[in-house]
Amino acid sequence: MNIAGCFNGVKGVIFDLDGTLVESALNFTQMRADVGCPQHEDILTFVDAIPCEQTKANAHSAILQHELDDAQHAKWLTLGKQLVEHAQALNLPMAIVTRNCREATAIKIANNNIPISYVLTREDAPAKPDPTALLMVANTWQLQPEDCLYVGDYIYDQQAAENAGMRWLLV
Repeated sequence: MNIAGCFNGVKGVIFDLDGTLVESALNFTQMRADVGCPQHEDILTFVDAIPCEQTKANAHSAILQHELDDAQHAKWLTLGKQLVEHAQALNLPMAIVTRNCREATAIKIANNNIPISYVLTREDAPAKPDPTALLMVANTWQLQPEDCLYVGDYIYDQQAAENAGMRWLLV
């Protein structure tokens, strides 16, 4: 990948976290089984739709435990680190938008000394592919969405960027 060309005309870069900046060993099959979510459904959407508040709280706790366990072992991905360093060299504002919870995200960022302080998690805005978090970042930076690049590794990242009217890079 030609990293130098990735940021042509870009005024701000937003990164996904898991699978983009850091490795993730989350076992989504096990997570879905633990909360009773069918394998083909989005786990966060499924849990949010659980009518019983106690069952919903238990499901959120199970997901949180998976995320916290994973956070302890997450390490920088080489390409992610190179992209962040290139954005830094160009003095571009950077942010992270992730479907992770705030606590696991903070652990991953701290353990890897990721130099990005503007972070939005699923507690801050609706989860991707909803574009709200990406649009919040662009608005904070006072940039048009089309001047921002969203870098991610999953179809939800592409969909969120397209829904926000942003450029995207799938890694």
